[in-house]
Amino acid sequence: MKHLLLAMAAAMLVSAAFAQQEAAKPDADHQKLSYFLGNWTTEGHMKPGLMGRGGKVTITEDTVWMDGGFFIITHSTVDAGSMGTSTEIALMGYDSDEKVYTYDEFSSTGEVTHAKGKFENDTWTWMNDMKMGSQTVKGRYTVKVLSPTSYTYKFEMSDGEKWNLVMDGKSVKK
Repeated sequence: MKHLLLAMAAAMLVSAAFAQQEAAKPDADHQKLSYFLGNWTTEGHMKPGLMGRGGKVTITEDTVWMDGGFFIITHSTVDAGSMGTSTEIALMGYDSDEKVYTYDEFSSTGEVTHAKGKFENDTWTWMNDMKMGSQTVKGRYTVKVLSPTSYTYKFEMSDGEKWNLVMDGKSVKK
């Protein structure tokens, strides 16, 4: 019985300590993600190469805040012409400990992307490692803000020696 009373007293102290802590709140770095909120239409061109035959790519996106305001959620439909269509869901946030933006995407084709990024001036830059068969390559996705409702983008890959353009285009908010 004495052990039970001690355990209950300890639980009450821990609960009181947690109750006194203020809940974390999104900061200015989280708020920068609000740029991507809304419905976007993207048109681009994929270059022939490791990712396929290339051609026109059209993407529609719907982006909203996740409850709490720390992450945004994007639902996308990708039409890559002869390369097929897919759907994707992505989460973007800010890691206050590492001081980097995070991007995690999951596709109906089974692909998973994890990237870290930064925002400087009017440009978002996301970097990740990608497996291409037995080789690991670097990926770089760059977004240049043109206005509150449009941006250009490019996706590049590198084997460590030079960057090669894979896809580029423009996105417009509806």
